[in-house]
Amino acid sequence: MLGMKPADAGMPDPGIYFQWGDFLIQFGNLVVIATMLVLFILALVLPFPGRKSRK
Repeated sequence: MLGMKPADAGMPDPGIYFQWGDFLIQFGNLVVIATMLVLFILALVLPFPGRKSRK
């Protein structure tokens, strides 16, 4: 189940954490990982610029 949990590190604004069972990740890190995955998929799908198809 998806749960949100604030960190108890003694910082003024510790951030937002998502927890699925034993898996815990900070929201900022989750955004970075999702962006990297989207860019990787786009790099595989989009054609390479400047390359002409040969017949």
